[in-house]
Parts: sequence; structure tokens; C-alpha cells
Amino acid sequence: MDLTKMQVDSPTADAQSSTIDEGLYSRQLYVLGHEAMKRMSQSDILIVGLKGLGVEIAKNICLAGVKSISLYDPEPVEITDLSTQFFLRPEDVGKRRDEVSAPRLAELNAYTPVQVAPQNILSDLGQLARYKAVVLTDCPLSEQLRVNEYCHEKKIAFVSVGTHGLFGNIFCDFGSDFAVVDPTGNNPMNGILAGIDETGLVTALDESRHGLEDDDYVTFHEVLGMDGINGAEFKVEVKGPYTFSIGNVSSYGRYIRGGQFTQVKKPKIINFKSLAEQLAQPEFVYSDFAKLDRPMQLHVGFQALNQFQQAHKAWPRPMNEQDATEVHGLATKIAETYGGLKPELDEKLIKELSYQATGNLSPMCALFGGMAAQEVLKSVSCKFGPIVQYMYFDSLESLPNSVVRSEETCKPLGTRYDGQIVVFGKDFQDKIANMKQFLVGAGAIGCEVLKNWALMGLGTGPNGKISVTDMDQIEKSNLNRQFLFRPTDVGKLKSECAATAVQAMNPELLGKINTMRDRVGQDTENVFNEDFWQELDAVTNALDNVEARTYVDRRCVFFLKPLLESGTLGTKGNTQVILPRVTESYSSSQDPPEQSFPMCTLRSFPNRIEHTIAWSRDLFEAYFVQSAENVNLYLSQSNFLESTLKQSGNQKQILQTIKDYLVTYKPITFEECINWARREFEEQFNNNIQQLLFTFPKDSITSSGTPFWSGPKRAPSPLAFDSSNLEHMSFIKAAANLHAFNYGIKGTNVEDSTYKKILDNMIIPEFAPSSSVKIQADDNEPDPNANQGSGFDDQNELNDLIDSLPPPSTLAGYRLEKVDFEKDDDSNYHMDFITAASNLRALNYSIPTADKHKTKGIAGKIIPAIATTTSLATGLICLELYKLIDGKTKLEDYKNGFVNLALPFLAFSEPIASPKGKYMGKDGEVELDKLWDRFQYDSDITLREFLDSMEKRGLDVTMLSSGVSLLYASFFPKKKREERYPLMMSKLVEFVSKVPVPEHTKNLIFEVCVDDQSGEDVEVPFVCIKLR
Repeated sequence: MDLTKMQVDSPTADAQSSTIDEGLYSRQLYVLGHEAMKRMSQSDILIVGLKGLGVEIAKNICLAGVKSISLYDPEPVEITDLSTQFFLRPEDVGKRRDEVSAPRLAELNAYTPVQVAPQNILSDLGQLARYKAVVLTDCPLSEQLRVNEYCHEKKIAFVSVGTHGLFGNIFCDFGSDFAVVDPTGNNPMNGILAGIDETGLVTALDESRHGLEDDDYVTFHEVLGMDGINGAEFKVEVKGPYTFSIGNVSSYGRYIRGGQFTQVKKPKIINFKSLAEQLAQPEFVYSDFAKLDRPMQLHVGFQALNQFQQAHKAWPRPMNEQDATEVHGLATKIAETYGGLKPELDEKLIKELSYQATGNLSPMCALFGGMAAQEVLKSVSCKFGPIVQYMYFDSLESLPNSVVRSEETCKPLGTRYDGQIVVFGKDFQDKIANMKQFLVGAGAIGCEVLKNWALMGLGTGPNGKISVTDMDQIEKSNLNRQFLFRPTDVGKLKSECAATAVQAMNPELLGKINTMRDRVGQDTENVFNEDFWQELDAVTNALDNVEARTYVDRRCVFFLKPLLESGTLGTKGNTQVILPRVTESYSSSQDPPEQSFPMCTLRSFPNRIEHTIAWSRDLFEAYFVQSAENVNLYLSQSNFLESTLKQSGNQKQILQTIKDYLVTYKPITFEECINWARREFEEQFNNNIQQLLFTFPKDSITSSGTPFWSGPKRAPSPLAFDSSNLEHMSFIKAAANLHAFNYGIKGTNVEDSTYKKILDNMIIPEFAPSSSVKIQADDNEPDPNANQGSGFDDQNELNDLIDSLPPPSTLAGYRLEKVDFEKDDDSNYHMDFITAASNLRALNYSIPTADKHKTKGIAGKIIPAIATTTSLATGLICLELYKLIDGKTKLEDYKNGFVNLALPFLAFSEPIASPKGKYMGKDGEVELDKLWDRFQYDSDITLREFLDSMEKRGLDVTMLSSGVSLLYASFFPKKKREERYPLMMSKLVEFVSKVPVPEHTKNLIFEVCVDDQSGEDVEVPFVCIKLR
């Protein structure tokens, strides 16, 4: 696969920093953009501290791609470091952390050199001048203050971050007058105008929401009347969802019609204060709105911890009451210094902070590592809003209730899990080790989940086990955020490579991971059978499509298994906990449907580049996929013509295409493929436009008296082919090569001169528009071409087309090769064709064109992704996993998380409770859980026995179904009902569906409609009958 590389300016001659590899950074570029990544590629970063938190930050920055990373941590590796530091091994104990970590981090990204910083980097602060950003992790407060003083003066971005067990904080200082180029990362708003009145009130067309906020800026273009308003910039005052004011416009004249607005992104200037200033008067970004009193308490508590460490040269001991009392006393004294800001200290909170001071948890490192890395990237790219300036977070809800924590149970044992044991205790560590977990998906989130599980020791016990499945192979674009994979893994199975990588991190997982390559779905229920599901303790989804998520969710509901669900979209992430008999399931709520465009808009009236891209994607399918499929069906299916003629609407088009592809324009040479491409250029970008303008001339007036070509309708202009025009030639080359692929004709290495010679010798017939052609003017109107082929003349034309086709017997064995769309292979012409076709149509309609990168993102429906969001979301989901392992069952114990690193924003909510219902039974009202309850039968029974058992519950079954088969209904004729009564339920399913029950099926699911004792039709759960 060819690499697309974009040249960028660079202050050095270093080849690694002078290119952006779009093949590698593809998904990240859709989040950050080229300009931000260009700035990143010129930035040197220093990271101090290489325990779990430091290496997590370094990993995320390295994957993102900066000029270089320097590491500094001269301390020797300790066995407890392995609780969170995934690049350390037991044999590294005693070696310098930075020297061991650097070469392993360097493997992540060949474009980002990683080196060990000079020995005196912190004693000679002048050396920091070469860095754009400095990160301190788990450093004493005195050191933070000293380094920050220098960085603040020199305008070097400074980030300090630390965690203590389930507590963490981050501080950012990017200097005075720091300019945020794009605070939100959202695309600029734009829309079509309905009008601008004399007061400056702007109304969007067709009640389209403008999406603007007060103090935004907009520009206008293509406005008729109001001389001088086009291109001018105006400040916005929002008046409503469809209107906004731009102030006095009397000097611009009177609005006539047309026009569009576009939001102008303005830089935001932030004046950061130094750490010393912020320590005294902190500004907080709140991480949990249910804990508004926490940040100030933790601000004091973290200082008290530092004072204790400075006095004792050691952190407070785990669960030690004496140390905790001292820390609380220090915190009380510090709180007194804050005057009006003095917090009301919760003694339990401060003591818990002391108990966990030496704790080091991989989910907390993932959470703060993702957040801190994103802040560093913000500081050097000027993209997205930074944390101003402190953020504190805790997850005390993750502490276990099922075990007793004491100084004895939480003491370090000299193991790799000590960072976790000092927080939760040895008994809880044993619970973690003996969990049986199923991970569905080993992509970006899957890699992070497996890494966290390995560090936690999940599944390493005698009864523990991890199953992971992923049917995909590793692609180059995965390497930018799926950090368990290396370039040598490209083409290999994700599940196997991910398992191998985490077993190297924690050898105790050897023999404990069951790797699979099967898709979890209805067709693999013989693989993921009842025995498989029943032995699981919990399931974690790491999937990127709703269909698969929904299926796993349904399985978890059926087998009553907890499910942890998470997802990311660029800088946005969410986590959801699904708990049997407590919460709703993933399927209980639905995402809004994907944006779709009216067919009329795509066919004839595009006004945005998204319209032309969607049109060109459809054209790709029509030319190179559907046409080949129709030809092959004609050649292989004896009844194809008969079935085609039964269709309504497009019989003529299908038959004409088969004739064109097999008779009229069937190519023998690549030269004929070029001819075909040239004819299609003329058809799509000239003839069809001429016909549209013939049907609706540019001066057309609608029945209401308004110009037809106004509002969203842009009047097009035909394109005259020019072989010297690169866009024109790009279409010809891509179309010719893809057409040649359909026919198995070689078209590679054809020189431009050959194309030009062939094209210049072609004679293109003059086009004459026809008055008989009908074009739909609006989606609300009936399609004038919908019933083509129904009239007498049309039928004769269809018969003539059929007679002109070669009999399939004369082409025995002949088949066309359809094109399977692949967006990430730059050598296959797929995206070249779609980009060229879209841009040519955009030129027809005077719409700004889009480059191949933007076109690929839209046409390929690429989900923007960045490692930092993935890391943070996985940290959140693993904090919920601790609760599942503990066996918590209260709704308020759990949290669904929502994050947007661009803003930055974190919020949490209780999961929504599962829906409850009730019915009137024989002994009174019966309550039930609509989602998790079921009517369970432990053996196969007859239909009669089933109906009787439901009647005993006070429920009269009016209908019974399984899948799409209606098995019983009270309105069935008596004879039909009576012949089914004695059948066993399994036999009844086979009798009606005419399909045997698969051997691996151990349970049959039925849906019922019932009336209760009040005669009401009530909603009840499904019925489950155990067969084996």
C-alpha cells in the first residue's frame, strides 16, 4: 500500500519531522487537523517521572507524534512499579527507569525519537529552554514550584500531574497570552439565509438551526443586494434557534435574496498564572458535579501529603491511623491559611487520601495519563481549550465493601501488584485474579482494556481467565492508537497480537488468555454457546459498531451478565455500566440516526461538499459494483430477467447497463476503458447539467413568483473537458483503471502522454437536451420517472433491450470483477475517483472543493480517533470494573461517564434503572422487571402445558411467537389450535418454521402477548424454555 505523505514546513532538516504520514495518522488527523499536527511535529517534550503515570503520558504523546520526547527518571525500578508501568519487566528491577523505558517507547512511533534527558536537567534549569512543554509526574511540590517558576517566565508549557490510589490531580500553566486557535474543535457553523431585515436580524432558511452562540463571528457570501456585506465580519447576538442579529446594517442597502453565512473561528487568549499564584488562589475545572466541595478539600489534602512526605522522607503508610491523623492535622492548618476560601474538611476524606498515598492504580494512570497527554498536545498545537488550571478527581466509590481493609491486609507484599494491594487489600486482589472476563474487540479500546487488566492482574488466579475475540487483522492506520501493535504485526490477527503483548507485560497471564477470531453474532452461537456465556463473570465491549454492541448486549441480558460499554469519537468519550436486574441495557436507548440527504438534493440540487461526496460515493457503487453484480446475475441466474421485470422503477436502467457492459461499450483494451471514462465525464459533468438547465432555465420562476434557482438550489454550469486540467484527468485515470479492473484488463504504468493522445483523438458527439426528460424538482413532489416501464411503449423498449442482450450460454464462465471499496489503499484509485467526481460536481455548482483527506473521511465514514480519549475512557470503565468485582448492586454505586477532552469536560450520572412493570395476577398485583425478568421453564413442555402454567399465573396468552414464526394465537381456528396443543414447544417451533432447532441450542426464546386478570393487555418479559 502506497503512503500518502504531506510535506510540512520544519525548522530542521530531519526527515522524520518534515512529513506527516497520513497512512499512520489518518484517524488522528480527523481530530487535530494538519495545522495542529504541523505544530506538534516541531515540538520537543520533556517528561519527568517514569512510573505508570509518566509512561502513560509518554505513550500517548509518542503515538500522537511530536518532534521528540526526552525522559528523565534516574530512580531504580522497583517491583511495585509493575503495578502500572507497562514497559517494565521483573528483570529490570534495579535499573534506571528512564533508560529502560526509552527504547520501548521509541518502538511506538518511528517519527518520534525518544531519548533520555541529560543527568543535570533539573539542576540546570536553563536546559529546559529547548522544550516546548515540560511534564512533571509524581514530583514533590517544592520541585514543581521551582520548575514552574522557570517555565512560566520563559513561556514553556508546564503540566504537573499526580495520583495517589483513587485520587488524582493535574495542574496546567501555558504562560501569559496563550492563544487557543480552536477552543472546541467543532467545524465552523454555516447555513443558507432566508433573509436579513433592516434591523440586522438574520433568519436561517427552512427553520434550520444556526448553531451559533452570543459573541460568535460570521461572514456572508453570495448575498444579493446589501452591497459590501459579502466578506465582511459581524459579531453575533443570538435571538433564537433560527435567528441571530448582526447589528445595524442600514449602510448595506436592502436584502434581495440568497446568501450563506459561515462562522469565523476566533483565537481565545488565556493568561495562565504560575503554580505559586494558583496554589494560593486556585481555579478549578470540576470533574464531577456531584462533588462540588471536593476540589478545595483535595487541594489542601494534596499539600498536606507533600508536607508529610517532606518531613518524613516517606509517604504515609497504607491504612495507618497514626499517619492519617497527622495528615489531617496538617490539612487543618493549611486550610486555615485560605481565609474566605477555607474548605470544610471531611476528616474521612483526608484520612482516605493518607491511607492511599502510596497506591498506584493502572485505571487512574490511564485516566490522568490520557488527560495530561492531551493537555500537552493542546499546549504545543494551540488546539482545544486547556484546563484552567487545576482539576481534581477521585473514585472512592470504587473502594470494596466485600472485604475488610486494614493495615495488615493492605501492607505491601513485595509483588508487582503492591500498588493495588495497598489500596484494596490482598483479599480483593485475589478476587481480581480469579475473575473470568470476556473482551469483545481488540482494537483501540480493546488494547487499552487488556493493558489495564494485565497490570491489575485480572484473570491471573487459579480460577481466572480472559477470553478475547476480534476477527480483524492489523492495519497500518491502527498503529497510531492501538499501542500493543507494532509495524511487524500489520496483517496479523488483532486478538492474538494483543494477547501476546500483554502476556509479555505480565507473564502471569501465560495460559490464561483464550484468543478467538470469531465475530460475536447469531451465526457463531455454536462457538459462543451457553456453556461459554455461563462461565463468565462479566463482559466488556470494545466495539465500533452499533449492531455488534446490540447483539452482545442482548446476550448479556439473556445470560444475566454485567456488561461494561464504552466508546469514543475524537475527543469525546462515554462509558456505560449495564448491571443485571438493576440498570437499563445498552439497547434501551438509541443514538440518533446517521445524517442522510434527500435524493432530490443529491441528484440535482447539491449545495454543500457533503452532497457531492455522497453523490460520488453512489456513482462509484453504480459504476464499479452494482453494474458488475447485475451483469454477473444476468449471466448466472436463469430467472434474472423475469425477476428484474417484476421490479418497479429501474428495469430499463438495469437492462441498459447490462447491454452497455456486455455489448455496446464492452472493452477489450485499456484504451477503450479510457474512452469509456471520457464519455462518462461528458455525461455526468456536461450533458446532465445541460439537461437540468434546459428543464429549469436559470431565469425560471416558481408558481409562487420566486426564482427557481434560489435558497438551497444553486444554478449549475456545465464543465468543458480539458486534458490539461489535473482534476479532469484525475477522474479519467481513476475511472479508466477501475473500469479496467471490472474486466480484468491491466491498466498500470500508462503514461500521461498516452492518455492525452487517446483523449485528443476522441470525437464527442454534440449533446441536445430533450423536452421529454422529466426531473424531480422537490422531494415532496412525486418522482416523474418512478413508473418507467409500465406503459405499452416502455414495454416494447424493454423487450428490445432484452433481445439485444447476448444469451448467457454464449458467455459461459464469463464474469466481471466487482470493486470492493477500500478507503485506506492509496494505490487502488478508489478515493481518487470519489474525490475527483465529487470535486468536478462541486465545480458544476460553484461549491468549494475538498481535498482527498477530507473526502475520505466523509465518504469512508471514518470515525475520528485519538489515543488520549481512548486511554481516559478505558480508565473510567476499569474504575467501574472494580465495583463489579466487589459485587456492588446499588444503582447509586455506579457511574456512567461523559467526557470531551477538547473543552475540557467530565461529567457523571447514575445509570438509568431498568424499566419495571406489573400485572394483575390471581393473588393480586405482581411486579416485574421488564428487561431482566423472564418466565423460565427448565425442560421442554407441550403448548397445552405452557398455556395452563401461564393461566395459573393469571395470564391469558393471546399470541405466542418465536422469531418471525407465529406459533399460537387465540384467534386461530379451533382445529388448528387443537392440533398444536399436544406438540412439545421445540417441535412446535420446527413444525411452524420448517427449520430444525440447531443442536447447539440449549434454550428457546418465545415472545408472548397476554391479558391479565383485569382483562388488560399487559407487557410481560419473554419466555425461556431449557431444552438441554
